[in-house]
Amino acid sequence: MTEQKLSKDQNGYNVRAVERALQILECFDDEHPEMGISEIAQVVQLHKATTHRIMTTLLNFGYLERAADGQRYRLGIRLIELGYTAIRRMDLRREALWHMNQLVQQWGEACDLSIYDHGDVFYIEMIPGSFALTIAAAVGQRLPVHCTASGKLFLAHAPAQELEASLQKPLAAYTDHTITSPDLLRQHLATIRQQGFAVDDEEFESGIRAVAAPIYDREGRVIAAMSVPSPASRMTPERMAAIAGSLVEATRAVSRRMGWQS
Repeated sequence: MTEQKLSKDQNGYNVRAVERALQILECFDDEHPEMGISEIAQVVQLHKATTHRIMTTLLNFGYLERAADGQRYRLGIRLIELGYTAIRRMDLRREALWHMNQLVQQWGEACDLSIYDHGDVFYIEMIPGSFALTIAAAVGQRLPVHCTASGKLFLAHAPAQELEASLQKPLAAYTDHTITSPDLLRQHLATIRQQGFAVDDEEFESGIRAVAAPIYDREGRVIAAMSVPSPASRMTPERMAAIAGSLVEATRAVSRRMGWQS
């Protein structure tokens, strides 16, 4: 990249265009809820034409909107949506952690928390188990949705159009137990919706089983999944059923804290 496109700070490199856009957004505060292009150009020390181009882009993406006079601008609804998402995720982790710790103490297995992100299961929290041999996903790790317990939960509760789009893609076989038929997976997802939890029966990794339960928001949407993975030798059908009961109880408690009403 050229010097014109990058500015260097103590943490590395900033993309100049993004940096300018963020500087423009930060011009707005309680004392300046609405501003015109000339005002902003003066504050951020940019040419008016450059400021106008950046603000037009922010306007098109919903990060800015025109004020009532049509000449000035204010922060857009998209920023509110992003802020709410960030706050909700912080609340989610805080509310889930106590219950995750309780599950680890009760069963000795690791417990993880994940969200659905761009077609993947994305892990945002994990508490290791107490057994010498424990199975756990790493925070920040991404795993496929069609063959993991948490992923199948997200698919089971996804909007129909989003689900069908996922099923149009090849369903990779990770083990001999992976469901690779879209029709069979649809039937499996219907069972998940009915029973209220999902199971990974050595579908992603041989010798590993997992059970997961959903966390709902105030609108009844599945916003996260809590799961307990274990070596298959310990995760017998009887133990899996018992852990599933504890998981469902825990995730329902977290869901209620997130505003869900059963």
